[in-house]
Amino acid sequence: MRQLEALNELTLDVLEERDESRLLDLVARRVRELIRARRVLIYLPAPSGGLRVAAAAGEGVADLVGYVIPSESKNARVLARGKSERIDSLLEDPEVDQVSAHRVGALTAIVVPLVFQQEAIGVISAFNKDGPDPRFTDDDLRLAEAFSTRAALAVHLSERVARETLDAILDAEEGERSRIARELHDETGSALSAVLLGLTEIDRAATLPEARKASAALRQTARTTLENVARLSFELRPATLDEFGLGPALRDLGRGLEDRGGPRVELNVDVATAERLPAKVETALFRITQEALTNVVKHADAKTVQLTLARQERSVVLTITDDGRGFSRAQAPGDQLGLVGMRERTASVNGALDIESKPGAGTRVRVEIPLS
Repeated sequence: MRQLEALNELTLDVLEERDESRLLDLVARRVRELIRARRVLIYLPAPSGGLRVAAAAGEGVADLVGYVIPSESKNARVLARGKSERIDSLLEDPEVDQVSAHRVGALTAIVVPLVFQQEAIGVISAFNKDGPDPRFTDDDLRLAEAFSTRAALAVHLSERVARETLDAILDAEEGERSRIARELHDETGSALSAVLLGLTEIDRAATLPEARKASAALRQTARTTLENVARLSFELRPATLDEFGLGPALRDLGRGLEDRGGPRVELNVDVATAERLPAKVETALFRITQEALTNVVKHADAKTVQLTLARQERSVVLTITDDGRGFSRAQAPGDQLGLVGMRERTASVNGALDIESKPGAGTRVRVEIPLS
């Protein structure tokens, strides 16, 4: 009964994880605990053939992640057959990849396929039971099989969520490209046409005052066009971010929003954060801020937004707080792509994203990213 309770508890932990890499690490650790194995490896099909170690749990096996075993190995055959095996002596099994078995220091094993809806998606291998006898029992095999069935469901869900998230990100990026293309065509194209007309008017001017008037209008058109091109360039990739860092880039972002009639943006940058952060972290935080401010303009009807950037001992924290209308989870803004994008960018740098909001109480976005 206790083993069944433990199995259910471990299953709940696994089903709550959606990031595939963390999920596989969690499955490896939980299998090791469940059947008291010394080491556990999880294999997934490698693009070049064979199986790749995708997760490892136990002493001295972390460096095996990424190692590829041949397609003729025991694990690959178990994957193909979709049937678990208990091996009491790895040295006597001709299908076992002896190189990886030696690296793991394995004498015995349980090999269980990860199967979802009759499709084998990976293999769990547990080595050497803890205790005086390294052999696993039939009960250990049944427990591992029961857990692997639920773990396979979790892996499938994580892959589906990843695909849906990627689709949403790609759709959002494509929409942004379309918007910029329209602006370039409508605004910049129209402005260049106006420049050509202005030059024609100068050529046709009968008097010097008429020529000066046409020239002044032409200069204004050129000035406006340069401002629009600079704005589009900033939205694509601000030069300030590359040259001076995140703080100045956020300041320019806030000023640009104010100049276009948006809410007032108050920026507070911790002195310690004046040092340059890793380029990937700066880019992620800038894009997250961009998306958060876009959501504020679209949905919040806020008067003020506060941006706070602070460096802690081992991380950097960005907080974006607005005094807008807020929202409840049940009545979240219809356009969720901004939220999806923020979560995806945060995950790309192993960060944590927290969003708090209540109707009438504004919204607070907090991002914490670890610094190695």
